[in-house]
Amino acid sequence: MSTYFAGEYDVAVIGAGHAGIEAALAAARLGCKTAIFTINMDAVGNCPCNPSIGGTAKGHLVREIDALGGEMGKTADECFLQMRMLNLGKGPAVHSLRAQIDRRKYQDVMKHKLELCDNLDLRQAEITDIEQNEDGTWTLTTRMLAQFVTKTVIIATGTYLGGKIFIGEVSYESGPDGVFPATFFSESLRKLGIPTRRFKTGTPARVKRSTIDLDKLEVQEGDTPPIPFSYDTESLGENKVVCHISWTNEETKKIILDNIHRSPLYGGKIEGVGPRYCPSLEDKIVRFEHKERHQLFIEPCGLDTEEMYLQGMSSSLPEEVQLKFYHTIPGLENALIMRPAYAIEYDCIDPTSMNSTLEFRDYPGLYGAGQFNGSSGYEEAAAQGLIAGINAAHKVLGKDEFILDRASSYIGTLIDDLVTKGANEPYRMMTSRSEYRLILRQDNADTRLTPLGYKLGLISEDRWIRFNEKQELIKEELRRAKETVIPCTDKLNEILVSRETSEVTNSIRLIDLLKRPQLNYEVLSEVDTTRPEIPSAVLEQVEIAIKYEGYIQKQLAQVEQMRKLEAKVLPPNVDYKTLTGLRLEAQEKLNRVKPSNIGQASRISGVSPADISVLLIWLAKTSHTKPKAEVDTDV
Repeated sequence: MSTYFAGEYDVAVIGAGHAGIEAALAAARLGCKTAIFTINMDAVGNCPCNPSIGGTAKGHLVREIDALGGEMGKTADECFLQMRMLNLGKGPAVHSLRAQIDRRKYQDVMKHKLELCDNLDLRQAEITDIEQNEDGTWTLTTRMLAQFVTKTVIIATGTYLGGKIFIGEVSYESGPDGVFPATFFSESLRKLGIPTRRFKTGTPARVKRSTIDLDKLEVQEGDTPPIPFSYDTESLGENKVVCHISWTNEETKKIILDNIHRSPLYGGKIEGVGPRYCPSLEDKIVRFEHKERHQLFIEPCGLDTEEMYLQGMSSSLPEEVQLKFYHTIPGLENALIMRPAYAIEYDCIDPTSMNSTLEFRDYPGLYGAGQFNGSSGYEEAAAQGLIAGINAAHKVLGKDEFILDRASSYIGTLIDDLVTKGANEPYRMMTSRSEYRLILRQDNADTRLTPLGYKLGLISEDRWIRFNEKQELIKEELRRAKETVIPCTDKLNEILVSRETSEVTNSIRLIDLLKRPQLNYEVLSEVDTTRPEIPSAVLEQVEIAIKYEGYIQKQLAQVEQMRKLEAKVLPPNVDYKTLTGLRLEAQEKLNRVKPSNIGQASRISGVSPADISVLLIWLAKTSHTKPKAEVDTDV
């Protein structure tokens, strides 16, 4: 059988999960002729694990994707079942939005957006081979022997690449949800010279709603009113569902420990490294053996299905063992398993072989995004897909690279961590990973990134006008808070006493009241009589700016120092083994990562402050420092 020529593209995206979708939409919207390939058209935008978008730190990523002109936040809003803002008992830096979504509706909406997008072809085909041509273009061959020539390629294969399912003693080749895996593409990558490695993740069982005793479960309500992800969404309406909470117990623990030898994770059958921050239930039981119980969340998968998702209960134990331990949990005593839990092992790559654009250093025009890069999670994948799509399009169009640094966004932190530090396990975004989290809040993602999205061409003119109107409202309200004087009255002091803060004897400026941690706009509404009708999102940003002004200024000073180091650019082709004074470990790590600047070099594990001093002295002698004006998060 012979191959046949099937077409040409500017950008080809392999995989139509969360990374692939954002990559393809961005490239097409920027004017590139784009194709996105999926093994199964019915798996586009699938959520094979939890039917939710957002969560701690992940909600920040979704807001940032939206602020740049991406699609995940808008679609989550269209398909939401319940919205909750997490961590409200803590400071604003860690407040994170989470949406329970209708899983199938999310797929349908995303697929239709791909189908309607100009410059974009959605095609069902398994890519089995990739080759680089002499002119720098790429040839992709499908299982049906169709060949496509493309200027750039973005690999976003998720967990399909060499996918293998494990349930107890049973294992078989498969992608998630029983969709067949990509079995040939890994070998093609290895032939190209790109080594792969094995990672592992897993998912819980789905159980039938009518077989759950909901009366035994703790109810978890959504927020009122629900807050949307997208800055384009004006309102969401009411939450459509409630979620529930239950707990494991000693009997659950005993059944798992009695059968732990049957777990492929502990029996040595699984080679891949699993996510430390999202372990299976048997892993939690073993690692935290003295803990009496573990929490689980029982969440609906959609309005038109009876499937319920058991968050916190992923497992690779045999199906009959799963049934036994699920039945020990209050409310699940008679639960019918509709889909068993499973672990899945898959191929991915070492992301330190990439630049901050997510382009492979040694293969110009080839990009990676999502779980292919060693990350985990829908949101991490979508964020990488957006950046890879922008940069692939810019390469085709002859535009500058688009790079977000750590001080600009969680997206910048995510990508910098991957390409600088690598991933020894599936990488998960957490607020603790950012040293600048007070200025990288989910509430101000639009302030930070929408100007960049507008310059890119991914933010509409109408949205840009509304964004600037919001920024003016923020400035005006800050001015009003500084100038407004609240008279000393019995009512004011009554409010102050009730909030356990000291009374006043004279009139006081509104801004000085808002600086007090016990007070906020809502509490002061009875005495702040001159306040006009202002959107709550504006008041939120003003209040945070006032309360945390000193801390924010400290972080901005840290950012300035960091960017001074980022301005000291390292040449791309230096052999660090030739630099005297560097330790052997530093030479090895620097040669592997090839940092673009001193700031990135300083974040490489194994590169010490003494090594950085050597690099600074060497740079001073060779005059390689890039002018500061060129180092910007601008487009």
